[in-house]
Amino acid sequence: MLNAVISSGIFRGKKLTLPSLATTRSTKNIVKGSFFDTIRFKLSGRVFIECFGGSGVMALEALSNGAKAVIAIEKDKKAYEILKQNFIKITGADFGENRAILGDCFEKLPQCLSKSEDEIILYFDPPFEIRRGFDGIYDKILTLMADVSEFKNVKMICIEHMSKIKIPSEIADFECIKMRKFGATSLSYLERK
Repeated sequence: MLNAVISSGIFRGKKLTLPSLATTRSTKNIVKGSFFDTIRFKLSGRVFIECFGGSGVMALEALSNGAKAVIAIEKDKKAYEILKQNFIKITGADFGENRAILGDCFEKLPQCLSKSEDEIILYFDPPFEIRRGFDGIYDKILTLMADVSEFKNVKMICIEHMSKIKIPSEIADFECIKMRKFGATSLSYLERK
């Protein structure tokens, strides 16, 4: 079984189980480290939502670094079972305000946003569209990003994507403030204007 480690914050050193590489693609440590170096001080008092949650490593790292609460949404049932077990390892059996959700983020995310009054940071880490069944995934996410702009509590969106994919400089009420490239993977950060 593959493992990841929470690398910073109050849960530093805690091991998380990773789903099979056939169902998910875990965020590289260099990408994760760069992301949290960028947003660590924006987490306090905010809810962090990880779409395409996989093992929940990004959500649980956010919780370790001061997020008020975290939510991870995962569609694959096998990956979700591992996600749920990772949440139990870190948050305990009742999860508190934290949630692991089984379902399609395109359906579940708007439901989560409509139920929250807290400020929110969204993190999208979709399977690269080279995977079977994920053709056009970036177009769908860009549409979803535009749609979530109606939820004024969403303050920041970050998307982990293939470097060859260009994220627009503006999407609805959000503007791209930073893009960082790590070989074939890039992170684009968008903040509300």
